[in-house]
Amino acid sequence: MGELSRSGMIRAGVSTAGSMMVDQDRIWSRYSNDKVDIGEKLAAVIRTLSRAAPLNRKLRALSIGSSNEPQFRILETAFQGGLYLFDIDRAALESVKERISRQHTAHVWTVEGDYKKTFLDAGHTRSFFSGPLRRRKVDLVTLHHSLYYCREEQWSVFFENIYRQILARRGAIHAVMMAAESRNRSTTTWLYNHFAGKFFGHRNNQSLPMLKKELDDDPLFRDAQILLSASRVEFFVDDFLKFMEVVWMILLYPDVHRYSEEQREEIVAWVYDHFWSPRQPLCQVQHHLVVYRGMEFKGLI
Repeated sequence: MGELSRSGMIRAGVSTAGSMMVDQDRIWSRYSNDKVDIGEKLAAVIRTLSRAAPLNRKLRALSIGSSNEPQFRILETAFQGGLYLFDIDRAALESVKERISRQHTAHVWTVEGDYKKTFLDAGHTRSFFSGPLRRRKVDLVTLHHSLYYCREEQWSVFFENIYRQILARRGAIHAVMMAAESRNRSTTTWLYNHFAGKFFGHRNNQSLPMLKKELDDDPLFRDAQILLSASRVEFFVDDFLKFMEVVWMILLYPDVHRYSEEQREEIVAWVYDHFWSPRQPLCQVQHHLVVYRGMEFKGLI
């Protein structure tokens, strides 16, 4: 393509900044194998929970930062005792509400709120248990790409409050995040660290392997199984504007980092030259952390 076409594409790419997160997540879900990867690991967790529970007991689940919940089919069918979808994005929850009504899934509820305010404070967590959960604990809590908006040093408190007050006597917490470090320039991790580091002096320190070490040393989780695994995801869509919408989601714009217009132009140009022009997929190495509580056998991950 000529220089003029490249310039036009860059201007168009800049215009996609600030698109709605629900739309960004939908593109990522459609054109990557991320949700397939999460679904496979989630199925292993559900299989473990099902083995541990009586056959006549209906399981319950809470999805924190659920967005429009691409795992809806899995969670809805497996957790007939109650499925709670918690998110701050009203548009995402409205999409789910329409589906709940259309498909008559009366055991699914949406909860709008900021999970940091709800689960980083023990009192607020108790109120959530008494309110939306109706004083009934859940067998599964999922945190699928939702911890990015919570500082890593707060994670231990976050998990402690959930473990103490929300999770059932036999249950699991399943968290998924991209790896914190990578030297591979084709990865989401490198992309984030490069531009957030260059413009804001910030690098990703949100590491599930580090969280595992902290929980292993926490007396509260002494009897828990804390398991970790890694997987690889690839994303590419033959539409540069859609590709850029996902890039803004990865770069946490504008909710965390507010790149200037000049910085946004530099980002779009880099993505065009290094991903779009050579048709290079964006890769993501991601970690799965599962905390099993009350299991008398080795859980799956």
